[in-house]
Amino acid sequence: MNKVVNNVEEACKGIEDGMTIMLGGFGLCGIPENSISELVKKDVKNLTCISNNAGVDDFGLGLLLQKHQIKKMISSYVGENDEFERQMLSGELEVDLIPQGSLAERCRAGGAGIPAFFTPAGYGTEVAEGKEVREFNGKPHILESALTADFAIVKAWKGDTAGNLIYKATARNFNPMMAMAGKITIAEVEELVPAGELDPNEIHTPGIFVQRIFQGETYEKRIEQRTVTN
Repeated sequence: MNKVVNNVEEACKGIEDGMTIMLGGFGLCGIPENSISELVKKDVKNLTCISNNAGVDDFGLGLLLQKHQIKKMISSYVGENDEFERQMLSGELEVDLIPQGSLAERCRAGGAGIPAFFTPAGYGTEVAEGKEVREFNGKPHILESALTADFAIVKAWKGDTAGNLIYKATARNFNPMMAMAGKITIAEVEELVPAGELDPNEIHTPGIFVQRIFQGETYEKRIEQRTVTN
């Protein structure tokens, strides 16, 4: 089945105000740059965004934050975005901070059809407030629910017309599990090839999880923190 759409506008069709969207990537690596720019252009609002982090002030999800298009962020790390901090402290933005491993597993569980799981991460902290606690092997665990989304938007290095995806290096963080957890999954890729050209042993996300795929036009691949040594 050919899942290719003509462009990012067609890929993001149907994303509306108030929806929940997962966005893959780690820091500024492996984020769906073209799709985020399209969401800014569409001016959809009151979004709940599930992402490991919130980009930086002028890139990634930071672009949506600048225009106040995000109502709630579900994330694990937000330390690189001053606008995020301002909106959170002022009460403009609802924030659910989750331990990074728990966030990854909640997305994976959502894609696997597992409604909830117990984890020791976060016990004894604000993360555990209001959650069921059980003891396993003498250690307390808290109950975490799975995460799913109306749309999951991921970015891959290579993909084929059937939606099979290969990620490169750090981009494998969060993209594979989020690709499984969206009612509709959009994949933007750096290189789009005919079905059958990818080595089946190298595919990270099978095409069954992807409904729309397109080749992105430009990728900046910014450096999140530039450091130098003497």
